[in-house]
Amino acid sequence: MTKVGVTGHRGLPSTAETQARRDLRQLLRSLPAPVLGLSSLAIGADQLFAELTLELGGALHAIIPAADFETTFAPRDQARYLDLLSQADEVTVLDFLQSTDEAYDAAGRFIVDHCDTLFAVWDGEPARGPGGTADAVSYARSVGREVLISWPHGVLRETEA
Repeated sequence: MTKVGVTGHRGLPSTAETQARRDLRQLLRSLPAPVLGLSSLAIGADQLFAELTLELGGALHAIIPAADFETTFAPRDQARYLDLLSQADEVTVLDFLQSTDEAYDAAGRFIVDHCDTLFAVWDGEPARGPGGTADAVSYARSVGREVLISWPHGVLRETEA
């Protein structure tokens, strides 16, 4: 089984989302089946990854950072999260009650520790807080995990609310 994890920004400019979608389709189609995708199902890159993994016949392992994670979604985003969660073949809820930077960092590390390759939708900039995309990429590199980065040159990340 080929295990691919994801890390990425929540606010994706349309050009970054388009490139990530193209790069991810290419990656997933090139891997030997079966493919297991590991994602925290956060809005943005994580949900895009989960949707494409499922669409292309892969299985999904949802890594939920904290017991209250579902409550961190705006009502319009919660339905999409719950739909993806219901399609996961495996769900791991980490031992955090609240969705804090520490919980997000732990989820990123869990994904890295359990994947063969980390797919990062990342602009190359430092994390805006502990547990961000840059931290997951740095950790993956420190443990020798393959990291594939998708981001269009010169595109700035959206400001996350």
